[in-house]
Formats: sequence, C-alpha cells, structure tokens
Amino acid sequence: MPTYEYECESCGHRFEKRQNMSDPRLKVCPKCGRPVRRLIGAGAGLIFKGSGDSASCSFEQTGSTCCGRNERCDSPAC
Repeated sequence: MPTYEYECESCGHRFEKRQNMSDPRLKVCPKCGRPVRRLIGAGAGLIFKGSGDSASCSFEQTGSTCCGRNERCDSPAC
C-alpha cells in the first residue's frame, strides 16, 4: 500500500497518508479543513540485494564458487 504526501493550499500543513491506489485522493486538510493537493513523491524504487556482479561468482575468476567451495561445482545452483 503506497504512502501519499499531501500539502494544504491554505496553511501549508504537510502530511502523509497510506492509501490503496484505488482510494480517492484526500480533499481537505486535517488541521484547518481547507483544500489539499497531493504532492509528487520520489517513490520507493527497487532494492537489489547481493553484490550485483554475477561474473565474480565464477570459479575461474575468483578461485572459489559463489557458495564458497574452492573447487568447481558440477551441479547447477550450488
């Protein structure tokens, strides 16, 4: 569920609200009751785990495999 950021057009109050993407936008400020606008956020992006360098996992380049063996793996996904 994404978090949206809003700003009041009148008092400048900024707040966040977790909403489903199908939920309607908020229209009033919880502080003063005047109109709000939804701000464009940077988003969460993607998070990649691991070194990101699959070439460094080969036995020929490092002398060990990705699972730490110091001999070549004959079976896939060691």
